[in-house]
Amino acid sequence: MAAPVKRLAVLGSTGSIGRQTLDVVRALPGRFRIIALAAGENISLLAEQVSEFKPEFVHFSPTVKGGRARLEQMGCRVLPMEDMASHPDVDVVVVATSGGVGLGPTLAAAKAGKGIALANKEALVAAGEIITAEVKRSGARLLPVDSEHSAIWQCLAGEKQKARRIILTASGGPFREYLVKELAGVTVAQALRHPSWQMGRKVTIDSATLMNKGLEVIEASWLFNMSVDDIRVLLHPQSLIHSMVEFIDGSVKAQLSCPDMRLPIQYALTYPERSANPQLPVINWDNFSDLTFAQPDFNKFPCLRLAIKAGKEGGTYPAVLCAADEVAVGLFLAGRIGFLDIARIIGRVLEGHKKIAHPTIEEIAAADEWARGKALRLVGGEKP
Repeated sequence: MAAPVKRLAVLGSTGSIGRQTLDVVRALPGRFRIIALAAGENISLLAEQVSEFKPEFVHFSPTVKGGRARLEQMGCRVLPMEDMASHPDVDVVVVATSGGVGLGPTLAAAKAGKGIALANKEALVAAGEIITAEVKRSGARLLPVDSEHSAIWQCLAGEKQKARRIILTASGGPFREYLVKELAGVTVAQALRHPSWQMGRKVTIDSATLMNKGLEVIEASWLFNMSVDDIRVLLHPQSLIHSMVEFIDGSVKAQLSCPDMRLPIQYALTYPERSANPQLPVINWDNFSDLTFAQPDFNKFPCLRLAIKAGKEGGTYPAVLCAADEVAVGLFLAGRIGFLDIARIIGRVLEGHKKIAHPTIEEIAAADEWARGKALRLVGGEKP
């Protein structure tokens, strides 16, 4: 018996994860129907996607002039992302946006009881307590898309007892062999050359600072109900083991695959089934003589230390962390600060924050706004 067609809303459809999501849809014809597409300012690519997938609803940045008329002429209705995420015709919401913009639609999808294929880290990091409570209340399901969280999810499948520890792997990014003193001269172009993954600009910089891994630690604590203290990070340059889970008897499970985001995306979309996809690469063991691991150097990667500390503090600290990082990375990409200044700015913002232990969504938004303003004031007060 054929699996029922899943109706998707893809938020961030013109970004890296969004485009790869649509690659999966193309590779598995008849399995999915695109109901809604949301993008930022890349209206030309969005129009191409609309022409191909014919969604009923679209969303794009209000800064794009003439976008509404162009897309409405193509038969689409323009909707806010929150309305897309909670629409009754949508089964699964792919949250592939970058930054704090993903919080609103993720919360809307959780309240509406949707399947949430979550690639946006900041939503769960900033408001994990609120989102997980809504998921439990509504019967929604969080379907991890990050390769690390997908790996943990797969390792936990079928287990009845709680894991002892989660081990998140990281490639170490382009600077894992650098000395601390060499990082001061890192350029934007160097930081954007990730050795293993093809990602959006913001996420790629976060991977170079290991902030990305710190956010994943906080996200994993909410996804899998684990203390931050029970989540460890290991550098694994080969990027074949995407994460590991240790159980109370000392047994460790690992999930391995080629570093290709289409695999975890597909697993989230087809769960609980697996589907053959000839476009996905398989590991050629003839190309690997060893798998290596190393401890992360917190002096070299202070962003990882800041993220873990914010995760342990909890409350509004993770929201402040996300907002300050988003501003600092934007300033670095704009050439206004150096690579090492990213951690310096985030640290200064966190130092000045007064935590709210169990914040409302309004208090999280206020903390986010405060952190952005504080980060900008540290470099002159202008947006990047």
